[in-house]
Parts: sequence; C-alpha cells; structure tokens
Amino acid sequence: MLLETLGAARDIGRINEIAGVLIRHGLGDTVRRLGLADTLEKAGHVVNWNSAASLARIDPPVQTRLAMEELGPTFVKLGQLLAGRADIFAPEWITEFQRLHSHVPAVPFETLRPQLRDDLKGEPEDVFARFDVEPLAAASIAQVHRAQLHDGTEVIVKIRRPGITEIIEADLRLLGKLAGLAEARLPLLKLYRPRQLVLEFARSLRRELDLAAECRNAERIAENFTAVPHLVVPRVYWAHTTERVNTQDFIDGIAGDQLDQLTPEAGFDRKLLARRGAHAVLKMIVEDGFFHADPHPGNVFYLPGNAIAFIDFGMVGRLSPQRREELLQLLLGLVERDPQAVAEVLIDWACDSGQHSGPGQSQNHGHDLAQLETELEAFVDQYHGTELAQLSLGKMLTDITTILREHHLALPSDLAMLIKAFISLEGMGRGLDPGFHMATEAMPLLRQLASERFQPHAIAARGWKTLRRAFSLAEKLPHDFSRLLRNARKGHFSVGIELAHLKRVGDQIDRAANRLAIALVIASLVIGSSIVMTVKGGPTLFGLPAFGFLGFFGAGAGGLWLMRAIWRSSHHKDDE
Repeated sequence: MLLETLGAARDIGRINEIAGVLIRHGLGDTVRRLGLADTLEKAGHVVNWNSAASLARIDPPVQTRLAMEELGPTFVKLGQLLAGRADIFAPEWITEFQRLHSHVPAVPFETLRPQLRDDLKGEPEDVFARFDVEPLAAASIAQVHRAQLHDGTEVIVKIRRPGITEIIEADLRLLGKLAGLAEARLPLLKLYRPRQLVLEFARSLRRELDLAAECRNAERIAENFTAVPHLVVPRVYWAHTTERVNTQDFIDGIAGDQLDQLTPEAGFDRKLLARRGAHAVLKMIVEDGFFHADPHPGNVFYLPGNAIAFIDFGMVGRLSPQRREELLQLLLGLVERDPQAVAEVLIDWACDSGQHSGPGQSQNHGHDLAQLETELEAFVDQYHGTELAQLSLGKMLTDITTILREHHLALPSDLAMLIKAFISLEGMGRGLDPGFHMATEAMPLLRQLASERFQPHAIAARGWKTLRRAFSLAEKLPHDFSRLLRNARKGHFSVGIELAHLKRVGDQIDRAANRLAIALVIASLVIGSSIVMTVKGGPTLFGLPAFGFLGFFGAGAGGLWLMRAIWRSSHHKDDE
C-alpha cells in the first residue's frame, strides 16, 4: 500500500505540503503519476487542484525551480547538486538549477543563543573578546557571525540553524521513498537511478550538516598546500568548534564576484590570479585527489600579494588513485586530441555507473557502446589541428556530457561533481583574464604527472602491488572454485554470454594480457636486481654485481620492447 510505503502518519503532513507546493507550481501531473493524490485522499486530506492556473504557461524547468525554493533547504540543496549533472539534464534545466537560492532570513540571535551557549560552554560574549549579534551572512543550513578572539584575531563563527537536522532528515526519508516510486512508476527515470542519486545526495548533505567535518576538510586541503604560500585556507580554532558550530579565520579580501576591484593600482595582476587559481584546483583534482567541489565566486577571495583564499569546504570531492589516472588519461586525450583515449575512459566511466546491466538490455549493450565510441571519437577528432590555446576544456567537457545524456548514460557521482568543478574553474579563469586558456595551463602539469608514472620507482611500486594482488588471487582461487561448485550443485549458477564484437574484444584482451605479463616480468627484474645490488660478493661487471647489472639490462630491454609494441599498436589503430 502506497501510504505504508511513504511512512504513514508521521510523514503525511509533509507529503501534503509537498503535493500542495507541486500543484501550486503547475506540477500536478507529477503528483498524480506518483500516486500522491490518492495517498492523501485515503489519509483524509483534500487535494486542491485549482491553485496551478496562474503558472500553467511557465516552462517546466522554471516551475520546478520555484517549487524547490518554496520546499526549503533540502530541496534547494538537491537542486544545487543537480546543477552539476549536465549528463542527466538538458541545458535549460541546468540553467534553472544554477539559479536556485534558499532566500532564508537570518535566525534572530536570541533564538541561536541557547544552542550556541551549550556548544561554546559559555556565553559568546564571554568566550570571545567581541561577538557581533548581527549576522554577516545567512544560508539554509547555517549563518555566519563575526567575532574577535581575546588575542585580537578576527574570526567568523558559523552556527547551524536549530532544528534544521530534523527537517532535513525527514525530507531525506521522503525523498528516498519518492525516488523508489519514481523508478517504479516513471520508467524513463529508472535509467538515471533516482534512488542511488538520492542516496548519494543524502550522504553529501549529512556531511555538510557536520560543521566540524567542514573544518577537517579545510585542514586537509591546507596540508596539501603547505608549500604554496599564495594559496590560503582559513585556520580552524578547534577550542570553539563542534558539530553545530565552527570558528575560523576571517578572510579580509576581495570577493570573487567583485572583479572590478582587482585593479593594477590596488596591486593585483588578474592574469597571475587566473593562473594561480587554475594550478591550485588542478593540483587538488589531479594530484591530490581531494578537491573543493563548489569553487564558485562566493567561495573565493583575492588577497594582497596576488594570493587566493578558498572558504567553505562543506562540499568536497574525492578521487581514488585509479580515478586520477583515468582523469589524467581523459584530460591528456582532450588537449592532445587523442579520440581513442577519450572514448576508452568515458565508456569505462559510463559502464561504472551501473547502466545497461538490466534484463533485456544486454543484446543492445555492445551496439550502444560501439555507437557511443564512434560519436566520441568523431567529437574529439573535430579538434584535430586546432591550436592548444584555442581549446576550451570546459566546453569540451560540457559537450561530452551532452553526448552521454543523449545515450541515456549518467556519470558516477564523483565524476559529475569533478566536471562541474572543472567547468566552474575555467569560467572563473576567463572572468579574471579573457585570454585565459585552461588547456595551456593544464598541459605542463598533466605531462609532468604522466611522466612521473613511468619513473622506475613508480613502475616498481605498481609492479609490486600487482604481484601482491596476483598472489592474493591465487591464494583465494581454491576457495572460490569450491564455492562455485557448491552453487552449481544447488542450481544457483547462471552464465551470460555476449557475442557482439567477441573476436575483437578477445584479441584486445589477449594483447593486454601479454603486455601485462611482460610488465610484471620487468617489474620483477627491477625489484630483484635492486635487491641483488645490495648483496656483497659474487662476480662483477663494470664494477657492479653482474647478476644485478644483467637484470637491469634485461628490464630496460624489455621496457623498450614493450613501449615499441604499444607505439606500433596505437599507430596501427590510427591507420585503420
């Protein structure tokens, strides 16, 4: 029964409110298709269908944005998250999501005082040398007040709104259930896995509610930039920081949306600021794998000496080492106009999102991916011969997400967040310097990171890790085989075979396996020879241990052969 699915009595009031807002903004059809009207009527609530007439001619994206703003902080935050999902929504929807603002008035300070007193273990006027009761800024989750420590340091105190956690948790619970209904009743949405999307959104929003977690994120970013003096992250004062309140340095600079104040007379070099900002965010994304996921102008300040300060680390992105390698391959493929490299990464990402795996889709899977690969290669190939300075990485990434959307493919959430940050970054750079070219700035770092992957110590580390995984797999093989046989005897065994492009795929796997085996042998030779070099005694060659020298020579020869084979293979594919 739908009423039971939606949580019965404790949620029915909020369901009634959500349905009323949707109807009032011309989205009554959505209310009907989700079955909310029937649920409310069975619960004894009268649904007013006459309140949408004035909004009947407004475009659906605008209707949805207005409804989200009225529904409050949870839905506003959801819309802001969806603003980064150009792989799911068309441009007109993204534009409206980007305009979402909560328009929440500040909470009167006397309402905040009891909670703040508990968190600070005293009255704010006693804890701080000065505390401004008038807020500096207010948002849907928290508001900010200025204060001064007893040593004279100017700080900001960010205070979570009382009761906001309970409101958000109730809304998240309802969103999860509504997402399940949407998957069941609106088949087109099932492709985009709304339940998974809501689950990831809930995880992100709960992290944002924890103001102490925001400070831990800030300190991690600051640690990564200890050697970069022109990148500033506000210092955290843990003595006055808890889950519901945090205290950080007050940043006295020019906000990112006040570019007219960045004049040479004031000592600012806008071109230098654009380059420094780009290098900082590229380092966060490609090198550190931990980045500010919302680098819009409101979260950036420009300081004397052409320094840049980032604030508000409530929303951050994380990339695993594998994701960083894939991203490096994608970005190098874009700036070097290598269609095959771009297509391979994006197809892997689209497959990682878990789509095309349902019943009845396998027969079209090979064809769909082959068509997608063809379109991606044609897209990148159109930039062949274009000068590096004329490439717009932001536009290229936007166009790529459009291609994925047309194929009903959504990116994994961590990558969608990354692409949003990347596009925002290039927009900020162009705002500072109209001649700013992200591709030109990114290329040196990308090539440096790519070359570092082939340094002997990096190859040895990867080889050793691969060997450990191989030994672990071999150790588990008897147990896995035994379990497979038990499942087969019980009838719990199934085999799925996809024949499309089987020979081509088999040949590719065979070549990859051969190269992997040779790479493992090379890595083993490097590791073994390094050990032999440390052993005294035995025959020598050119003053070095003979076996160690021969091992390194063999590893070098094998490496050259392997690089030649890869080079010949790539050129053979280009000729095809």
